[in-house]
Amino acid sequence: MSRLAQTEGLTDIQREILSTVREFVDKEILPVATELEHRDEYPTAIVEGLKDLGIFGLMIPEEYGGLGESLLTYALCVEEIARGWMSVSGIINTHFIVAYMLKQHGTQEQKDYFLPKMALGEIRGAFSMSEPGLGSDVSAITSKAVRDGDDYVLNGQKMWLTNGGSSTLVAVLCRTPEGAAEGAAPHKSMTTFLVEKEPGFGEVRPGLTIPGKIEKMGYKGVDTTELIMDGLRIPADRVLGGSPNRGFYQMMDGVEVGRVNVAARGCGVAQRAFELGVAYAQERHTFGKAIAQHQAIQFKLAEMGTKVEAAHAMMVNAARKKDAGARNDLEAGMAKYLASEYCKEVVEDAFRIHGGYGFSKEYEIERLYREAPMLLIGEGTAEIQKMIIGRRLLEEYRTQG
Repeated sequence: MSRLAQTEGLTDIQREILSTVREFVDKEILPVATELEHRDEYPTAIVEGLKDLGIFGLMIPEEYGGLGESLLTYALCVEEIARGWMSVSGIINTHFIVAYMLKQHGTQEQKDYFLPKMALGEIRGAFSMSEPGLGSDVSAITSKAVRDGDDYVLNGQKMWLTNGGSSTLVAVLCRTPEGAAEGAAPHKSMTTFLVEKEPGFGEVRPGLTIPGKIEKMGYKGVDTTELIMDGLRIPADRVLGGSPNRGFYQMMDGVEVGRVNVAARGCGVAQRAFELGVAYAQERHTFGKAIAQHQAIQFKLAEMGTKVEAAHAMMVNAARKKDAGARNDLEAGMAKYLASEYCKEVVEDAFRIHGGYGFSKEYEIERLYREAPMLLIGEGTAEIQKMIIGRRLLEEYRTQG
């Protein structure tokens, strides 16, 4: 273990889990990540290994076959996995957001049916809010669900589904104006539907099409897709929680977990970039000495290490706040914002330390340089985080009069 990004107060079980995950990352992910990423190949063997480790059930309660661990344990595992390859952490993130939403908001029947299979990785989750024309403006969604007897009929187009092809369960947010109070705010007429489907692309069930993978500059391996609903019939008992028009709150609860996850990913990628930078700085020689002996490079390493440490501390704080049952949107927004910005900066400094070799696909830093920008926009852009942070600070520090 490195000196940086240590977490005080962990239990023996947490330390054992993290040690196991780190060993898996070092042996099974790091040696193959860059090759798989360059081929944009789904990491099937890695995912199977994570299933064997029980990672897909990490936060699912023991009564449903999971390990019943905390958000902090999960975030620290994500940090380790992202240190190996960020795309793998994306594969488990959406799964856990859906599992968390089911645990917090699902009916007993929904929990009994889905969670044991999700704990084993037999059912794999994805979630869907965004649409082609709206991005972070969730209240403007146009996908619509209309009640028809014992079913709802869903129509619309969704965008940016991580695991859209490989997942078998998608939590989809749609507008359900029927039953909402007259004149209600737009976010009060939204419902989350639990949509089961076959893995793959094309028409994966009647009325539901996953067109194919979206080509990306980074974050490869994991599939990112659209989702098209055209007369998709979903039974009313697959409304999350059993009652319509609660979807916005359910999704936002899940996104708080997702933002801690993105912060953890930023921490993991930044740690790996620092490791690569500090190692290369001691190997590369110029003007008769290792470049690590040049003050300019030492300044970079000092800044990088400080950013790694600061981002990790904020991420841990946000996870612990959620675990304590407290509202953590402020802390999660701050952690996500800081960790993603610092990740970009640490990766760029490591890239600069590598000089011309950083531009070569033979060096791992090239991959990290393309992966880091995704964290600036995933689970809400930096600008959205700053809006959330600013509003919450004004709530906390409201003046009288």
